[in-house]
Amino acid sequence: MRVAVITLGCKLNFAESSAIARRFVESGFEEVSPDSAAELYIVNTCTVTEHSDKKCRNLIRKAHKRNPNAVIAVTGCYAELKQAEIEAIEGVSIVLGQSRKGDIYSECMRLLNSRTAEGSLQQSGKDEVFAACSFTERTRAFLKVQDGCNYFCTYCAIPYARGRSRSVPLHILVEQAEEAAGRGVKEIVLTGVNIGDYKGGLLPVLKRLNAVEGIERFRISSIEPNLLTEEMIRWIASGTKFQPHFHIPLQSGCDATLLRMRRRYDTSLFANKIELIRDIMGDLFFGIDVITGFPGENESEFEQTYNFLANKILPAHIHIFPYSRRENTPAYSMPNQVDERVKKERVAKLEELSAALQESYYSRFAGTTQQVLFEGRVKERPSLMGGYTGNYIRVERPYEEEAIGSIKEIVL
Repeated sequence: MRVAVITLGCKLNFAESSAIARRFVESGFEEVSPDSAAELYIVNTCTVTEHSDKKCRNLIRKAHKRNPNAVIAVTGCYAELKQAEIEAIEGVSIVLGQSRKGDIYSECMRLLNSRTAEGSLQQSGKDEVFAACSFTERTRAFLKVQDGCNYFCTYCAIPYARGRSRSVPLHILVEQAEEAAGRGVKEIVLTGVNIGDYKGGLLPVLKRLNAVEGIERFRISSIEPNLLTEEMIRWIASGTKFQPHFHIPLQSGCDATLLRMRRRYDTSLFANKIELIRDIMGDLFFGIDVITGFPGENESEFEQTYNFLANKILPAHIHIFPYSRRENTPAYSMPNQVDERVKKERVAKLEELSAALQESYYSRFAGTTQQVLFEGRVKERPSLMGGYTGNYIRVERPYEEEAIGSIKEIVL
C-alpha cells in the first residue's frame, strides 16, 4: 500500500510527519509524494493563521479527489481545535488531534482493515510528548526537543492545540541524533514550540548533543529572547558545533504592542540581548519574527517597530506575519482590529526592509572564505546545487555529485 504524508506549518510538524511516515514504511508501506495517488493520506495540519486552516481544507479535498476510496487521517493543531469542522469535509476518515498523533499508525491500520499494529508509535496525550526526528533530507535533520507552551500570548492558538510545555527525554534525543549521524546527516536543527523552556534547562541538552559523533553542525530553530541566556551564548561561542545563526521572535518593536501581546520581554531586553550576542559572537545571522497588524497597532506603533528593526536590531532576515485572528484567543475580541488592506501595506514595507537588510548582510561577507554544507540540487535550476554557510548565507554553485552532503570551503 502507498502512504502520502501531507505536512503544513512549522519544522516541528515536519519532524513529526517524518517519524509517522517511517513507522508505515517500516511495516511495508511505500511512501509517495503528497500529490500522488495513495491508499492512505495523512494530513498533518497547522492552525497558526486563517490561511493555514483554508490550505488544510483544500489539501484534504485534493487528496480525496485523487483517490475517493483512500483513508484520509487528519491530525495536528487544526485537528485538535476544529475536529467537527474537519470531520464535515468529504473524504475524511478520522480526525486525530495533536494530542493523539501517537495513535495514528494503529488507527489507520484499523481503518485499512489490515493486520493488527505491532509496536505502534508512542502513545501521546497533552501531558506526554511525542518524540520525532526527520530524516527526509540527505544532509539535514530536524530534531524535536520539546512540545507545547506555557506562555499563552494573546494572539496564539498553539498552546491550546499542543498543550503545556513538555520535554523529550535527553536519552531519546541522543539516540535520535546518533541515528541521524548513522544515516549520513551532517546538520541537525533543534525544533520545538518553545525549546528554551526545556525542563532542567536547555544548555545541558546542547552540551550532550554537541558530543554526538558524526554530526558536524547544530542550529537552534527558534528561541525566546528571555530564555537565551548569557551562559548559553558564551558556551556556543566557545568552539562548539552550534552555528553563528539565531532565529529569535520579536513580534513587535513597540512596547505597548508587546504588552497587549503578553510577551515576556520589552524592546530594551531584546535590544540588549542582540547586542550581547554580537559582542560575544560577532556579525552572525539573525532571523527575526515580526507580526504586523496586531489589534491596536496604529501608524505610530508600526513605525516604532519599523525603526527598531531598521536602525537598532538590523537583522539579516525578517520573518513577517500579518496578524490573523484565532478564535478563543484574547486578541480575537480586542478592539481596534486592523484593516486587511493596512496589514498588506505594512507587510510590503517590512518585506522591502528585509530584502535590503539581507543584501547588506550578504555583502559584508563577499570575498570571504566560508564553510558550505551542500544539500542537493536547486529545485528550480537542477544544474546548480545549493547549501548554507555556518552563518546561514545561501550559496549556489554548479552541481557536483561528490560535493553533496559534505562541507566545502567556498569563496563567496
